[in-house]
This record gives sequence, C-alpha cells and structure tokens, in this order.
Amino acid sequence: MADSVRIDKWLWATRFYKTRSLAAESVSGGKVHLNGMRVKPAKGVKVGDRLEIRRGHEVFEVDVLGLMDRRGPARVAQTQYEETEASRRRREEEAALRKLSRAAAPAQRRPPGRDRARIRRFNRDQG
Repeated sequence: MADSVRIDKWLWATRFYKTRSLAAESVSGGKVHLNGMRVKPAKGVKVGDRLEIRRGHEVFEVDVLGLMDRRGPARVAQTQYEETEASRRRREEEAALRKLSRAAAPAQRRPPGRDRARIRRFNRDQG
C-alpha cells in the first residue's frame, strides 16, 4: 500500500463528497485545508494528517487514520478518519442554532388564488 493518497481521491473514498470531481473542485476552491494549509487536488494525504473540510454550513476537522483510494462501504470509510471532539461539538451547536432560527421564522406560504389574481391585476394596472 502506498504511504500517501491524493487528497481528492481520499475525500471521495471516505464519502465526504459524492464524486471525485466535486472533491477536486472543493480542494481547488480552498474549502479543504491539509495541516492548516491550502492545497491542490493532487497533494498526498498521509496517516496522521489533519484536514479541515468545509461543506456548506458544516466544518469538519478530522485526523487521517487510514488511506483509501477506492470507494467502499460507508462503515469502512468511517474507520479511515476520526473527527475531533471540538469539531463535533461545534457542528452540533451550529446545527441546533440553524434549527432554532428556522423554527422562529414564520412559514412562507403562497397566497390563495383570489389574492394572487388581485396582485396580478394591481401590478398590471400600475404598469
């Protein structure tokens, strides 16, 4: 087994991204840092490296425990890294805050048909 694997392959194989091209795009876009530094998709990942992965609202901070260059079962993929406790706690807190903010916001709904007709008529008359 090689002592390093391309970072885009590793991210795809460990199921952080659905396709390898998405993984490469995220690495190129600066959303993935290896040991605190921005890298290119061909950079090798070694056991013991630390990755910071940004996916939408989520930020994962993981330590590399194993190397995979082929996509396999999710159970196997999860054994190849370990998320830091601080990262897990931060993600859970942020998710809870997002959930609360969604619950506090009033539900957006479409106006009933009669009201939509009035709005269209009003806009037509104003134009």
